[in-house]
Amino acid sequence: MAAVGIAEVSDATFEQEVLQSEQPVLVDFWATWCGPCRALAPTVDEVANEYSGRVKVAKMDVDHNQATPMRYGIRGIPALLIFKGGKVAEQIVGYVPKETIVRSLSKVLS
Repeated sequence: MAAVGIAEVSDATFEQEVLQSEQPVLVDFWATWCGPCRALAPTVDEVANEYSGRVKVAKMDVDHNQATPMRYGIRGIPALLIFKGGKVAEQIVGYVPKETIVRSLSKVLS
């Protein structure tokens, strides 16, 4: 489930919520059965809090939405894609430390 300040996006809302966003968007592709996804969730929540107002954070459950993950070639989860101006600016696959996410966000924001 998405925490406070984190949007739950679907195939139907992806275009508007992510691609048309004025701010960069970090999208966490995950599934309920995925252990590493659950382990990464608190880190994504922290990042959402720290970057509030500068970066929009969204989650997409890959079990309920197949079109968008397929469109972006998501083969393994967790996968974090950072979108800027409607395009993928950074991609992180697998369970990673917070520093890796922060580094990618810094690149996109600079």
